[in-house]
Amino acid sequence: QYVPYSLLAVISPWNYPLILSFLDAVPALLAGCSVAIKPSELTPRFIVPVQAALGDVPELDAVVSILGGDGNTGQALIERSDAVVFTGSVATGRKVAKAAAQAFIPAMLELGGKDPAIVLESADLEAAAHSIMRGSIVNCGQACFATERIYVEYAVYDAFVEKLCSLAGEIEINYPDIRQGHIGPFIFSRQAEIVQNQLDDAVEKGAKVMTGGTIENHEGGQWLRPTIIVNVDHGMQIMREETFGPVLPVMRVGSVDEAVSLANDTSYGLSAAVFGAEQDAEAVAARVDAGGIFINDIDLVGEVGLDAEKNAFKCSGLGGSRYGPDGILRFVRKKAIVHRHDKPDEISSLAGINT
Repeated sequence: QYVPYSLLAVISPWNYPLILSFLDAVPALLAGCSVAIKPSELTPRFIVPVQAALGDVPELDAVVSILGGDGNTGQALIERSDAVVFTGSVATGRKVAKAAAQAFIPAMLELGGKDPAIVLESADLEAAAHSIMRGSIVNCGQACFATERIYVEYAVYDAFVEKLCSLAGEIEINYPDIRQGHIGPFIFSRQAEIVQNQLDDAVEKGAKVMTGGTIENHEGGQWLRPTIIVNVDHGMQIMREETFGPVLPVMRVGSVDEAVSLANDTSYGLSAAVFGAEQDAEAVAARVDAGGIFINDIDLVGEVGLDAEKNAFKCSGLGGSRYGPDGILRFVRKKAIVHRHDKPDEISSLAGINT
């Protein structure tokens, strides 16, 4: 028998505030849970409209609540819930895990990423450049699955960088017309500072900025055009720490073995991509330590739905798959109800057991 957790706490992040508030809440409701959602205090404006919409549907209003607040609210919510799903940074995820452990409830953690892309000599460079650019600038790079490291085999490195730089020149920010352009602003100023600090660290250590690199300020918003940097290595923050910005560090590698070794040289393991002849790419994908490996594109999970169960590796998360059947089943517990239809054993059956 499947027994849903009575009350699931959903603590959601600021980068996709509406979608990520309900990405776990909806499967939990289907599993039979009631849900209490606490979005990030940085992006609260949608809370009141959602509360009003829920109020129009009594059946939903009875089992879904959404409330504002900071970390103290999240702590109080965990203490009153039967399970928690958290999406956000590793640092905050550790705090949520500790609070859940103290409350003795399960914590399902969807945390950060530092997703690599490996471009093999056999890759279609034009297609790879388009996919990687899209995967790096989506939501101004403020996505856990954004491509943040690119390793390119020596023979095609120069040609690939040239294509990537050419493509970067076609990308526009969505200012002054929000309905035009490809890149929106940073969601809050602190994230722009983090990206700028990583860029400064890389340049100081010898990296070269090929495109972009300058944060633009327009009417209170901050934008960064696609920023391609080369001459990078793993001694730089930008190759090791989550960036969350439209930055594409490209590193030349001498072999597939080197590419795999560098791709795995991280504390994250959310997802990755490999570009090349399908058989070659799949062989490389099998060696990469990440939960979702995409062949010749970026982040294909949304396109394959129920077939794409996956786990986060390393510090990118804990708990069951967000996708596939486990996306619902992780919100229930299994109860066994066992019948005996014949006569139970007599007490005499225990004779001699303890000798």
